[in-house]
Amino acid sequence: MIQKLKNNILTRENQKDILVDYFFTKNDQEKPLVIFCHGYKGFKDWGAWNLVAETFAKAGFFFVKFNFSHNGGTITEPIDFPDLEAFGENNYTKELNDLQSIIDHVTNDSFLFSNEVDTQNISLIGHSRGGGIVTIKAIEEVKITKVISWAGVSDYASRFPKGEALEHWKQTGIMYVVNGRTKQEMPHYYQFFEDFKANEKRLDIQKATESLKIPHLILHGTTDSAVSVEEAKLVHQWNPKSTLHLIENADHVFGANHPWEHDELPNDLKEVVFTTIQFLKNA
Repeated sequence: MIQKLKNNILTRENQKDILVDYFFTKNDQEKPLVIFCHGYKGFKDWGAWNLVAETFAKAGFFFVKFNFSHNGGTITEPIDFPDLEAFGENNYTKELNDLQSIIDHVTNDSFLFSNEVDTQNISLIGHSRGGGIVTIKAIEEVKITKVISWAGVSDYASRFPKGEALEHWKQTGIMYVVNGRTKQEMPHYYQFFEDFKANEKRLDIQKATESLKIPHLILHGTTDSAVSVEEAKLVHQWNPKSTLHLIENADHVFGANHPWEHDELPNDLKEVVFTTIQFLKNA
């Protein structure tokens, strides 16, 4: 019987709480740990992510997903973006810190389900922007044994405004991005760029990729309009020992959408999940 323990609160001293989900078969046997990171304008309950979690749990993994602390959700409203102020204060180093908090939490002997987790077998999966986060964390945290990118980005620097747009952001202190689905005007405060510049070496996805010594899987759709498939090919070039798996005609979310009101995964996402599971079992 799959345990689906959702919306557990991880409290942290002097930092925002994090909402965490655990999916696993409770049998007092240690299972490989998989930690999933959502992407930009994402959240742990988006689309088919719950079905993804169930599939991993059925395949024998202890699957963890969570909301980044500044993704715009709240503890009581984890879906969508009721806290746009927090969204505006988000940055890459906060996300790396959040992920470290999750790793530390679920690998601690005091973790409620520690007898269900194999702390010697920890894999990170990141979607989109999260693909960069997990790649960087994989070279920072020695506990990580495998890393997987789903439609992941190859760099962060190119995604910031340039020239007059950057200067305008600096002068006003705020920039808005419209969410196509919710129609919200989502703010980015200038601290986002300042934090990136202050931590540019750490946030270099190419450098992190070239430094990887663990099994590395890259999955990408060939018709991804949000993050070009060329970015996946670049990442593969930077780490020739990585495994690149392209899914023909797949989009950025592998055929899913939000809300996902079906009992099965879309075919492209099913291929992503089963390719990942095979990789984790055999790498």
